[in-house]
Amino acid sequence: MAELSKEDVINYISNMTVMELSELVKELESKFGVSAAAPMPMMMAGAAISGGEKKEEEKTEFTVNLTAIGDKKIQVIKEVRALTGLGLKEAKDLVEGCPKPVKENVPKEEAQKIKETLEKVGATVEIK
Repeated sequence: MAELSKEDVINYISNMTVMELSELVKELESKFGVSAAAPMPMMMAGAAISGGEKKEEEKTEFTVNLTAIGDKKIQVIKEVRALTGLGLKEAKDLVEGCPKPVKENVPKEEAQKIKETLEKVGATVEIK
């Protein structure tokens, strides 16, 4: 029996149909007791080994976004002016152009106060 080279085997396999190749893989798995399943990516393996306990850095700066005005547009504009120091036109443009950020990069406590203030006058706000 003539010995086959790797190239001969690769050429033979490349001419097989998908079904024939699938059957070949199953037979090889059975004969050698292995699985042809793709290995887990290293990042996933690292997370599995460490128990997935990678602690996320605590966020210190937040953005307060006005997502909806509500039915008290004038009061929302007044509060936005008071909170941001914007002029009347700028505050009106911000409110009418929502969803828009009202304040960015503020501490959590300040973001929460801004949200509460705007929600009291009927606006919808989210903190990111």
